[in-house]
Amino acid sequence: MNRNQRKTLQRAHKANVAASANAKRWISGDSFQNFEARVGLGTNNQASQYSYGFDFISRNRVQLEAMYRSSWVVGQAVDVVAEDMTRAGVDLDADMDPADRDKLTAGFERMALWDRINDTIKWGRLYGGAIAVMLIDGQNPATPLRPDTVTRDQFKGLFVLDRWLVQPSLTDLVTEMGPDMGMPRYYDVVDDSIALRRQRIHYSRVLRIDGVELPYWQKISENLWGQSVIERLIDRLVAFDSTTVGAAQLVYKAHLRTYKVEKLREVIAMGGPALEALVKNVDFIRRYQSNEGLTLIDAADDMQVDTYQFSGLDNVLMQFGQQLSGALQIPLVRLFGQSPAGLSATGESDLRTYYDNIKQQQERRLRAPLTRLFEVLVRSELGKAPPEGFAYQFTSLWQLSDTEKANNAKTVTEAVTTALDAGLIDTATGMKELRASSHATGIFTSITDEQITEAENAPPPEPELSFDPDDRPQEGPEEPGQARRTGKAVQDAAPTGRAAGGRVGQWLSAWRSRRGADD
Repeated sequence: MNRNQRKTLQRAHKANVAASANAKRWISGDSFQNFEARVGLGTNNQASQYSYGFDFISRNRVQLEAMYRSSWVVGQAVDVVAEDMTRAGVDLDADMDPADRDKLTAGFERMALWDRINDTIKWGRLYGGAIAVMLIDGQNPATPLRPDTVTRDQFKGLFVLDRWLVQPSLTDLVTEMGPDMGMPRYYDVVDDSIALRRQRIHYSRVLRIDGVELPYWQKISENLWGQSVIERLIDRLVAFDSTTVGAAQLVYKAHLRTYKVEKLREVIAMGGPALEALVKNVDFIRRYQSNEGLTLIDAADDMQVDTYQFSGLDNVLMQFGQQLSGALQIPLVRLFGQSPAGLSATGESDLRTYYDNIKQQQERRLRAPLTRLFEVLVRSELGKAPPEGFAYQFTSLWQLSDTEKANNAKTVTEAVTTALDAGLIDTATGMKELRASSHATGIFTSITDEQITEAENAPPPEPELSFDPDDRPQEGPEEPGQARRTGKAVQDAAPTGRAAGGRVGQWLSAWRSRRGADD
């Protein structure tokens, strides 16, 4: 290929590139653009000059603490979700003796474990991350936790540390495959004023809860922690507080007064005694307006008073409040304690949606830490390993009334009894179904595994017979090969699930006694 051919190809390539660039400029893939009207992103208008920046408020510990202490909105944003995630506790679904369940519940209350988990979630939301250290007597916190080494009464509770009290081992990460892979292997306590000062804690001994999860490179910039929930809504929070404070200050200026002074420019230009006299006059007017509501002016002067209208401010505040509610995923009725507007609005649907969101956060953020905690708690409180199939469910925040629970219990019981009488299930299965519904009905919680096993090993029920004591045997010879009929005895070939032996015996005795009396 000669030089001219190469130049021709280069010119053609440049022309194609220019054509492609021009096409990309004018072709819109997923948004509307009108370059002639300068409408849409990418056109020459103000909206196209948008930009997003980093606030990095999660790194300003003092600022976050000042906001938490002084702003009730920040306090609600941090506390509400944490309190709701730990308010109702859990329901144990394991096959355990009721006495063992009570021991685990007593252990949670004695060591205030829900309070400590609540604190961990709070500081995780405020600072971006926090850990709760499992205090196991006689064990070195720097060593990996082996649950099978925990003996009775060895677990002493949880100790909460926020991200500013510990330093993760950024160069020593977990390399074992599993949910903790890539996380710090150790947490070093950096504060000398707390109980665990200068301790190194292995990751298997902590319950870690982050604030807002971050992508990889941002997590690296935050020392492998998350970010504060306040960082995302800081601009909406400033707008809400500014509007609230501004509206409060308008109360002092509800009336706009205009004082007209004859030859004011000349008085100001002259200065001296004339200006001092004007200032004294205005001060005199202000004093009596504040104390007595009087306005004392010269007959040649003029004062006008206009009343300020506050209409529309409530809608502005409501819009900012709704933006905060949406950013935090907390309904207004829970965040601000505000009743919904409208005759038919009760807030029930909002709360149900919010409770579903809390349930999702419990499953994502609390399931793994609580499972690790139960591995230790069960061994410490019961002196044995968790039973096979040990499981738990987070108690629903939507609490039923006593009447609703009673109706549910009645409905479930009737359904199980109907299936049992129809022979669709056996007694053991019915007992399992009743116990499984105990978290919703509040009853049948004391059905034990021994009772279910006993029902499974019970002999099958005898066929149910129906006898009429007043019926007498038929007279006459029997046909060959046919047994003589004794009354109206009818045998039901299909068992009904009820043992009828005692009742059948009573009916037989009554029939025989009647027969003897007739003879």
